[in-house]
Amino acid sequence: MRPPERFLAAIAALTLAGGCSLAPKYARPAAPVPPELPAPVVAGPAGEVPPIAPWREFVADERLRAVVEMTLANNRDLRTAALNAERVGAFYRIQRAELYPSIGASAGVQVSHVPDSVAGEGEGYTSHPYSLSVGFTSWELDLFGRIRSLKEQALNEYLAAQQVAAATQTSLIAATASTYLALAADAEEKRLAEATLAAQRQTLEMIQKSREVGVASDLDVRQVQTQVESARALVARYGGLVETDRHALELLAGRPIPPDLLPGSLAEVAPLQPVAAGVSSEVLLRRPDVIAAEYQLKGLNASIGAARAALFPRISLTAAIGLVSPDLSNLFKGSSGAWSFAPQAAAPIFNAGALKANVEATRLARDAAVAQYEKAIQSAFREASDALVLRTSLVEQRDAEAALVKALEETYRLSEARYKAGIDGYLGVLVAQRALFSAQQALVGVRLAEQQNLVNLYKVLGGGVS
Repeated sequence: MRPPERFLAAIAALTLAGGCSLAPKYARPAAPVPPELPAPVVAGPAGEVPPIAPWREFVADERLRAVVEMTLANNRDLRTAALNAERVGAFYRIQRAELYPSIGASAGVQVSHVPDSVAGEGEGYTSHPYSLSVGFTSWELDLFGRIRSLKEQALNEYLAAQQVAAATQTSLIAATASTYLALAADAEEKRLAEATLAAQRQTLEMIQKSREVGVASDLDVRQVQTQVESARALVARYGGLVETDRHALELLAGRPIPPDLLPGSLAEVAPLQPVAAGVSSEVLLRRPDVIAAEYQLKGLNASIGAARAALFPRISLTAAIGLVSPDLSNLFKGSSGAWSFAPQAAAPIFNAGALKANVEATRLARDAAVAQYEKAIQSAFREASDALVLRTSLVEQRDAEAALVKALEETYRLSEARYKAGIDGYLGVLVAQRALFSAQQALVGVRLAEQQNLVNLYKVLGGGVS
């Protein structure tokens, strides 16, 4: 067998011999949480974990859906997370490329002059050999899986970065929906305050006329004036809240929002779709942050293999095949062929225990990542449990507040009728009106909390992102 053939056969044999990995076999840690979540909203069939619907199905209101689309298209935090994932992906491709030889071509001419005193025949000469070659330099044969372990680590870091971007997307969808609902609720509160202020001003005019004819007293006038100023203060307060909510929404959306997409009240916003939550806590394993934590754990597990492989020798190859000729005209003739093959082996002998310490350090980092993964699951379980339990109480509270508003509307009607009939003073009307307004405010607040809880539940169960 000729040298080039032996060279190629050696490369093939060493390449086939490579590929073993010294990384520990990965096993997903057991979830340190109870097997079931409390009080699901909608339980799926036994043993099944129902999927979370895409966000476009969850968000039923068309205007809110358009605002969320603006957020996903323009939000700078999401753009940063996506670009960071692409950057980590580029690092992964760089690391993967180390598995393969880098082949390059070179061409050149070397001009040198030999003086008379050195020339063998006593007459100096000038040489200018031409060369053309193709080959690779320092290609490491991955006999112990060091490069493959580093590639596996880089791959998992890239996948983790993608999940971080997905988690950012889920959080932004939830933040946009929550802020939009808060804007709608504050706009409705402002409308209530404006309606109350208008009614109080009409009442004030009526009481002032009654006082002029001697029916009402100065105390009645002052009591109504107090209510008017209180309602006026609330109109100003909610007017400021509406503006700050709009600013917060525009920051999330990354651009000004057209007025026709802004809500006028919470009642105008189509309710969010119910979230199907399976009773199994395995539903939490699909959360992007939990998936990202597991990818980081897998990456650190692979890094142990790279650290272990560093304890063994490294073999690298440098080879080239080309043409060499003293004359350019003879460069491509059959007699000008040349080749070179330079294998090199390097093995650690003494490093004061640094390599073994590196193995231990990577193992400890992996163990810390296990703890972080378990904490991510525990945090997810707590968030989901809180959202599920709170949802039940909010539904009951909403029903109670709605019944209270209905009862106080009747109380206010009766109080006003008794005052007009001359049975009671106007104080009873003011008390009933104040109680009704407070109950209406509370009902708007509970409806907002119920919808925002549904948004939070959607988020903590993993959301539905692409």
